[in-house]
Amino acid sequence: MADGFLMEVCVDSVESAINAERGGAGRLELCSSLLEGGITPSIGLLQVVKQYVRIPVYTMIRPRGGDFLYTDREAEVMRKDIELVKSHGADGLVLGALTEDGRVDSELCMEMLAVSRPLPVTFHRAFDMVHDPVVALETLVSLGFDRVLTSGCDCSALEGLPLIKRLVEQAKGRITIMPGGGITERNLQRILEGSGVLEFHCSARSSKDSAMKFRNSCVNMGASLTAPEYGLKVADLCKVRTLNAIAKNTL
Repeated sequence: MADGFLMEVCVDSVESAINAERGGAGRLELCSSLLEGGITPSIGLLQVVKQYVRIPVYTMIRPRGGDFLYTDREAEVMRKDIELVKSHGADGLVLGALTEDGRVDSELCMEMLAVSRPLPVTFHRAFDMVHDPVVALETLVSLGFDRVLTSGCDCSALEGLPLIKRLVEQAKGRITIMPGGGITERNLQRILEGSGVLEFHCSARSSKDSAMKFRNSCVNMGASLTAPEYGLKVADLCKVRTLNAIAKNTL
């Protein structure tokens, strides 16, 4: 907590989780594959992260990348993942689902919330893909979500700032509005001052070269649009500290 502002850092490794806590994060969103926007992490990753950090760890429940329209079998996977991460120490959950016409899937979300309780639950950036954010926010309030992560339905929280401000005004404290998406040390103060929020979400990552000495440049383990085979992205301790300091100095 930075004098009233809570910084949540999304992480997909133990190293990033440790750096985020050391830098002043008040909460972690734990995922795998941030390159895809984050999917459900392994139980092993959750268990080891919980061994090394003391701040709350909210676990992503998302069975795959891509859209947020889920089949019955994918929904079954999500419910089982919720049960598993709850039993292995998750402090909260991050999830969401939409209908084919871009509305919050109230039926599926209600089922997942029932399985999630009593843990707090954040509706993730599926919100940024809804047809009508004003209606969607009221749906989330009525369902009982604790917060919503959003870039203001734009490509970054800075560009979506006008909508984020309107959502904060609409929420009236019934649900926490947490901006996220492209937040950096260059725009954080403007976002905090211009929105009226008390929490923000960031990755604060930097590139890190692989320690591999032998490298086979002919082989790539993923598709063509993936991260470099011998490059890693980790939460940067200095970046996290800088963001925390900016939040502390923002009135």
